[in-house]
Amino acid sequence: MTTLTPQKPVTPRTEGVIPAPNRDRRTRRDDGWEDDWRELVDAVREAGRYPTRAEAESVTRIVLSALGGHVVGDERVDLARALPEEAARVIASQIPATRPLTAAEFVDSVATRIEGTTPATARWDVSSVLSVLPPLVGDALVTRILDRLPPGYALLFGRAELSRAE
Repeated sequence: MTTLTPQKPVTPRTEGVIPAPNRDRRTRRDDGWEDDWRELVDAVREAGRYPTRAEAESVTRIVLSALGGHVVGDERVDLARALPEEAARVIASQIPATRPLTAAEFVDSVATRIEGTTPATARWDVSSVLSVLPPLVGDALVTRILDRLPPGYALLFGRAELSRAE
């Protein structure tokens, strides 16, 4: 006797765009949270052109871990809420940094966490992860995060760095 199990409906995706998190799916205890994490890692893999999913996942964890120490306050809470559960855990588990790093120092700190990397490849890794966040968490939250970070981070998130008029 053959038993059929219902399949999840296929969600149409636009190439290269991470769909906004489905809040209903994130409130249930099923594999939806894991699916959201996979989608994030797959987007990083595509953005960074990583040869394996494992490499993209490692880079994603390292960059989000570094970011978690530098995003604080309401922005940190809102970022964790907007991310897949696994990514939220990585962000939230970090102790806040004692001083904000410049964007270049941030990239250098990531370079020390990835074996055999250079500052140039670390910048690629950081940008590959951070540039996929705006479609996932929303531009308004990214703007708030950038307002709290030192100048220079916008480019890492795939945005132009605009100077304020004085």
